[in-house]
Amino acid sequence: MNRDMAPAAPVGPQKAAGHPAVRAATPADAEGIVRMRSEHVLSEPLSEDWIRRCTTELAPRLTSAGDARAFVIDAPDGSMASCALGLIHPVLPAPACPRGLAARVQIVATHPDLRRRGYARAVFSRLLDHLSSMEHVTLFELHAGVEATPLYRELGFEGSPALMRMTRLEEPTPASKPGSASAWMPLEQYAETVPKATCFACVYFTDEDDRPLQLHSVYSPTHPWQLVGGTMDPGERPWETAVRECQEETGLTPGGPPRLLATVYGLPGAEWPYSTIGCVFDGGRLTAAQIRDITLNPQEHDEVRVLPLDEWKALMPPRDGARLSAVDKARRTGEAAYFGTWDWGNA
Repeated sequence: MNRDMAPAAPVGPQKAAGHPAVRAATPADAEGIVRMRSEHVLSEPLSEDWIRRCTTELAPRLTSAGDARAFVIDAPDGSMASCALGLIHPVLPAPACPRGLAARVQIVATHPDLRRRGYARAVFSRLLDHLSSMEHVTLFELHAGVEATPLYRELGFEGSPALMRMTRLEEPTPASKPGSASAWMPLEQYAETVPKATCFACVYFTDEDDRPLQLHSVYSPTHPWQLVGGTMDPGERPWETAVRECQEETGLTPGGPPRLLATVYGLPGAEWPYSTIGCVFDGGRLTAAQIRDITLNPQEHDEVRVLPLDEWKALMPPRDGARLSAVDKARRTGEAAYFGTWDWGNA
């Protein structure tokens, strides 16, 4: 994937342990990884618009609940020296993948000025070790360049026929003629025509003075303050998602039965290609001691804060502030809210 995959030359005494410092990537590294791919992997660099879109796509996938895993080495100036990114995806079970999960190495890249130091070998080996330790992942795939092939074989990969690829971009659907009857189509084909949506579930907490509690995101500059919650996993129902995300993000377990405060809907836009549908549940009031005992996941949030509603609005995009106001009103009045304008790209 780049020229840094050959065995590294011996390093001098300044590398006392003989190994560069490799760390697990966080959502904050998403843009750096995307730029490494754009500048040092792709034959034609991405535009800034595509870099932004790819960063928005990758950041949440680098969380513990996401399907992306990456390891990086930092350069002395704080930039990214090297990175390796793998994506986990479902496949049909087979002898090589009895549990139906595979990992594809998407990126291995090193800055040209820092090659021949073993950086790519180091991040790739850490990525492979991590993916190998994950339950159910047994099949590993990558597209190897000529220079990288010896290392991949050394680490256990075997050759296969050359990669074949076809890109089929969506074409406009011809408009139906006036007066023509709708034609029946197979279920699979019809499913492709209906809107797609990302679903999430959140829990709304306040302190004992009814001041909203929110978490500060480390990966989303467009939505800096967030309710406790996240995206639904396959097979989950909204309340199950709310409970799981709450436990992962704060260490708290909301009590049931679930009480719905608001339903949220947003149209797709530049930030995300799908509609968004969400449920916000009432988590009740927390004591000062409970708030102090909240344990944050540092890969997702770095601060928990409680403020009056008006002060929150000054720290948030208008649509996020309007959503929080609707949820707060639903708690106070006991009447569930419908917030239908949380559109992507509409601040």
